[in-house]
Amino acid sequence: MNLDFGQIVPSLPFILKGILVTLQFTLLSALFGFTLGTLLSLLKISSVKPLRWFAEFYTSIFRGTPLILQLALVYFATPQLIGYKISPIEAGVFTFALNSAAYSSETIRAGIMAVDKGQREAALSLGVPYKLMMLDIILPQAFKNILPAMVNESIALLKDSALVSTIGVLDLMRRAQVVAGQTFLYFEPLIVVGIIYYIMVMGLTQAAQVLERRMRRSD
Repeated sequence: MNLDFGQIVPSLPFILKGILVTLQFTLLSALFGFTLGTLLSLLKISSVKPLRWFAEFYTSIFRGTPLILQLALVYFATPQLIGYKISPIEAGVFTFALNSAAYSSETIRAGIMAVDKGQREAALSLGVPYKLMMLDIILPQAFKNILPAMVNESIALLKDSALVSTIGVLDLMRRAQVVAGQTFLYFEPLIVVGIIYYIMVMGLTQAAQVLERRMRRSD
């Protein structure tokens, strides 16, 4: 085995800039995905059947097709369908947010349903409007229960974000490929990027564990 990490040392600053791109992409996707997922979860527990059917159909579409296919459809089909030349980062955030919403909506729905029904019945009996009941009573408790799971969803987003390299986003993975093409060394840049991903994922994992322990103590 003949490894030469010395040749990619000059390219390390270029690779490390991809950390910010990857983290920004993950944060935006998680934020929009969580917001849309919350709306979908409310539709799933709605008493209006068409709204429930729509939310369930939406979830089945995004959970039943490969993420890379969804990404390709958004990036390559958007200019053809609506005439808008979507940028790679826009396509990535849009696709990942929609996909994340499908998965997080199930987690949020389960968190809402786990809240004691007595609190909901008490609020309604006191004349609290449904909207205020959900915002002030039910959702805060549900979010507390599902917060560790949502952190895990963010970790999955971070790892899956490497897929945006396939449409040209200069994230960590894409930058490793660029360096590999310039130096004709393919193993070394990928190992470096793999270590960076590992450090970020382990950092988020530890943060999730600390958060979960604190939440248990608060209970």
